[in-house]
Amino acid sequence: MPWDFDNSLPIYLQIMDKIKLKIISGKYRSGEKLPSVRELAQEAGVNPNTMQRALFELEREGLIFSVRTSGRFVTEDEQLIGALRHNLAMEKISEFFESLKALGYSTTEIKQIIDENIKLLEKGE
Repeated sequence: MPWDFDNSLPIYLQIMDKIKLKIISGKYRSGEKLPSVRELAQEAGVNPNTMQRALFELEREGLIFSVRTSGRFVTEDEQLIGALRHNLAMEKISEFFESLKALGYSTTEIKQIIDENIKLLEKGE
């Protein structure tokens, strides 16, 4: 099933984000070989050239690397993956705070909501 894309951003940037998410979530593990450009393009429902551009940019960022004739692999730099994971979490938390502040919640009320949700999560574990 093709990936969902938003028309407000270039497709290759969205592909990069989706692959980053797969890496930091552990779907693609450190040192693991990625599917080929054609396989990824087919899975995403995009032109192979678009996928190639996204992968090239991920290589420039150091998140993946190429081995001639063997394909592309996820970086083995666990620190880089951890930093990306942390940065994404901070970004999501900032978005969460901004949206609640826009609804008129105070910092104290936001803390209460977070505490309530943590308790619910702990009960579910």
